[in-house]
Amino acid sequence: MKDGSEKSQAKNRAWDFFASVKLTVALLLTLAFTSIIGTLIPQNKDFSFYHMEYGEAAHFLSSAGIFDMYHSWWFQLLILLMAVNIIVCSADRLSGTWKIVFHKKGLFSKERFRKHPSRIEFQKARSPETLKDVFQPLVSKGFGFFKTETVENGFALLAERRRWGRMGVYVVHLSVLVLLTGALTGSFFGFDGYANIPEGGETDIIRMRDSEKTLKLDFKIRCDDFDVSFYKTGAPKEYRSRLSIVENGAVALTKDIIVNSPLNYKGIRMFQSSYGRIPSRHVTLSFTMAASGMVYTQKMNMGETIQLPEDMGTFTTKSFDNAFNFRGHNIGASYSGIFAPKDGEPVEVTLPLNFPSFDKMRRDKVVISVAGEDKRYYTGLQVTSDPGVLIVYIGFIMMIIGFYISFFMAHEQIFVEIKEIKNGDKKSAVTVAGISSKNMLGIRRKVETLSEKLMNS
Repeated sequence: MKDGSEKSQAKNRAWDFFASVKLTVALLLTLAFTSIIGTLIPQNKDFSFYHMEYGEAAHFLSSAGIFDMYHSWWFQLLILLMAVNIIVCSADRLSGTWKIVFHKKGLFSKERFRKHPSRIEFQKARSPETLKDVFQPLVSKGFGFFKTETVENGFALLAERRRWGRMGVYVVHLSVLVLLTGALTGSFFGFDGYANIPEGGETDIIRMRDSEKTLKLDFKIRCDDFDVSFYKTGAPKEYRSRLSIVENGAVALTKDIIVNSPLNYKGIRMFQSSYGRIPSRHVTLSFTMAASGMVYTQKMNMGETIQLPEDMGTFTTKSFDNAFNFRGHNIGASYSGIFAPKDGEPVEVTLPLNFPSFDKMRRDKVVISVAGEDKRYYTGLQVTSDPGVLIVYIGFIMMIIGFYISFFMAHEQIFVEIKEIKNGDKKSAVTVAGISSKNMLGIRRKVETLSEKLMNS
């Protein structure tokens, strides 16, 4: 018996804990605080970014989920606790409201009306039976529910409307649960990744942000074309990608995307986020002979080896670097190759596109530079999916409806009691009162207006 009592007490304590408004406030403040942190600390960046910003502390912050808060286990736990708290709070208070809303005959506390401080009392020189018939159409007008009850020495006219308005707060609670469900759906089943696709290339593999994981899509993303325009300063003005979605070997959708104008397909959004240079299929090199001053040009493929004029040796194109680092400085896109003189050791040559005279620093018999190329780019896409977005939209619509019901659809009750005055020669005492779940000033004005009409009837 003791064990059963202890279990019951434990259940009651657990129920009271989750039904506590204090818990609601604590969870809301915690979620607000963590959201502020998520705003101040950039989310889902490469770990190198965080290591530069926070040093060795970045390892601890990363393991704690600070850099991807909205997918962390503790943020999901907070949302679950908030959902349980709302459910228990609603269930704890719903039974009383349910009885009021769905009571077939309506719940009226006559004593409450009789003692209401805003009631209006007056007398009429007619019998209760006569006044009842006169008052009924005036009292019932505009109210969905009306009934007449017999009381001692008279009658009570009871009118009611918008009983369901008391459910507005529960619609708001339900909308919050829908919002939390949407947030959890996005947290558990959504993803945020990226893909770099060269012009003319395609991929169905997305690399997850801030991790080494990859995700295979059900379709392929193809970059048909990429264009970039620049300001006079050299800064990029706009970059645009023409993307095609290839599914089952056929093109399902083609669209040009720019920053803030993504492509949407099957709930997956593809944003234009970056771009970069990739090696050209062909590059034209210039060879200037120091002795003769002659300039020769040669179009080459990557990895190709050619014989240099004037029996100078050979040159082999080796690689391309989108951001070549020279003595700690980024000198931009650069090609590199191997110059093998006929009478010397092979040397590696760097050919920056932005500095055509760079190779002069070698002070050799031949100066090499890039005379032309077929520029090629890759497009950098941010690929995201949040299946909870539609659920969140539904939650917001429900919340608006719930607030409207709560604030503008008040539950109103009108009470008119007609009692015969003893020895009053068929005189009656009339009491008019009204109560409302909201807007007490409004119901008081309605009582005053109704009383005036009853007095003059």
